Amino acid sequence: MHIGLIGLGKMGFNMRERLRKGSVEVTGYDRNPDVTDAASVDDLIAAVPAPRIIWVMVPSGAITDAVVTELSEKLQPGDLVIDGGNSRFTEDQRHGELFAAKGIRFADCGVSGGVWGLQNGYGLMAGGDAADIERALPIFDALRPEGERADSFVHVGGIGAGHYAKMVHNGIEYGLMQAYAEGYELLAAKDIVTDLPGTFRAWQKGTVVRSWLLDLMVKALDEDPGLASIDDYVEDSGEGRWTVEEAIANAVPAPAITAALFARFASREDTSPAMKMVSALRNQFGGHATRPAK
Repeated sequence: MHIGLIGLGKMGFNMRERLRKGSVEVTGYDRNPDVTDAASVDDLIAAVPAPRIIWVMVPSGAITDAVVTELSEKLQPGDLVIDGGNSRFTEDQRHGELFAAKGIRFADCGVSGGVWGLQNGYGLMAGGDAADIERALPIFDALRPEGERADSFVHVGGIGAGHYAKMVHNGIEYGLMQAYAEGYELLAAKDIVTDLPGTFRAWQKGTVVRSWLLDLMVKALDEDPGLASIDDYVEDSGEGRWTVEEAIANAVPAPAITAALFARFASREDTSPAMKMVSALRNQFGGHATRPAK
């Protein structure tokens, strides 16, 4: 299989490498000349045999819109576009309609794994027509971890369903990180606790709170025991807000996720050890930038 991949940033670059290791031929395009395989989108389209599969891995919003519009004007009927970025599910539905009018197929895929995906594989949540998902299975199989497909890949439903599932996934992620971070602050505040990093390390095996996020928490403390180099300012990338908006729209109580989102807003005003840890965790799993301590 030979596909095109547009967007070779932190995620896309590693995905290209994992796909190639999984025997999927990839022609990538990025505006950065140091990483691109093709000089332009036109060159990428010409390099990929028809009917094409083009995976889009660019930031959500205006940039994704621009790429989708360009592809809708240049691809041929029967080609398949997969948006693997973090687009809002409502945008997927709009993009699907745009492509459908041209006879171009479209699917969306939520991707989880961050900067560790090259080594560990990615969790994948796909939305679209069953035939289109079946057609792209060699791609999904190359990207996901080894083992049972159902443990790391799901065809969630129609167009938009994959990104909807990823949105909720990220909302849960907000709540989990906040809980770990608040526990960190509480332990740090008590003078009888003399081995804070060791406490979290001891939770990594056998306890009910063990997780990959906990492993990354221990790694962050190993690298910077007091998190002295990190400011407590924490960004939110969009999915948390969308999750809360969907909870409101569907009358679903989501107090933990909502509180975690609001805590990020609070981090931009006050010094907070808990928010230092949330910032550190975002850097550990996703390579998201931290702000230097003031």
